[in-house]
Amino acid sequence: MSDLLSSVRAATSGMASQAARLRHVSENIANTDTPGYRRKIVAFEQVLEHGRATGRVEPGPVRLDPGALPRIYDPTHPMADETGHYDGSNVDLVIEIADAREAQRSYEANLKMFEQARDMGRSLLELLRR
Repeated sequence: MSDLLSSVRAATSGMASQAARLRHVSENIANTDTPGYRRKIVAFEQVLEHGRATGRVEPGPVRLDPGALPRIYDPTHPMADETGHYDGSNVDLVIEIADAREAQRSYEANLKMFEQARDMGRSLLELLRR
């Protein structure tokens, strides 16, 4: 039964981590046209207990994409400097959509794992009742 519980914990940690990733992807998409906005990147870290791997993950610290911000020429923009340029956003919608799909698929895989562990636990309890 403890193996079932550990698999449920692993699946729920995966779903929570992918939900956090999807939240940051959504923020990136929402700020595509925000001048000076840097893309947020979230990485996952393995959860350790007593120095041993648990199979669970959690979102690590959010990092900002160190890529260069594009210089946009628009002398009428309020943030333009004396040359008529301002810093744009380094968010690429194609990358964000791909990241969103990957996070969605990973979330669905963890959900499937959770449902299977739940069904196995239910079947085990039914066997024990007989």
